[in-house]
Amino acid sequence: MHHDDSVPVLAVGSAPRFAHPGDAGADLTAAIDCVLAPGERAVIGTGVKIALPAGVMALVLPRSGLAAKHGITLVNSPGLIDSGYRGEISVVVLNTDKDEEFKISAGDRIAQLVVMPATAWHTVGVEALPGSHRGEDGFGSTGVK
Repeated sequence: MHHDDSVPVLAVGSAPRFAHPGDAGADLTAAIDCVLAPGERAVIGTGVKIALPAGVMALVLPRSGLAAKHGITLVNSPGLIDSGYRGEISVVVLNTDKDEEFKISAGDRIAQLVVMPATAWHTVGVEALPGSHRGEDGFGSTGVK
């Protein structure tokens, strides 16, 4: 589905495809066969290279069905693709299942790609940060219930 206001992403290889109209993430597929033993991880190429316009980034995210049904996730999630990168998109896949191996065949959907604006920013050194309602409260500060 193409919108007049959509961002053009140039793709070489098996271009990421949207499963449904309106999806934010397009599927990335494995370029190779691989078997992941329980607890094993592997870097799996997708055979895809993309060119993003300046001011745009892509995030490589896990597929929820693989996570829920098989315990398959991505180690570096989200994986960030900057607009200047022109290499193959690879995915670091992890089998979190304690007992079952997981077979990946070339062409299997293993991750999804989301393209979004990348805000330009810079760092300004200061002596102290301004206060906020939350302050420095971190991990677990709001409790479970």
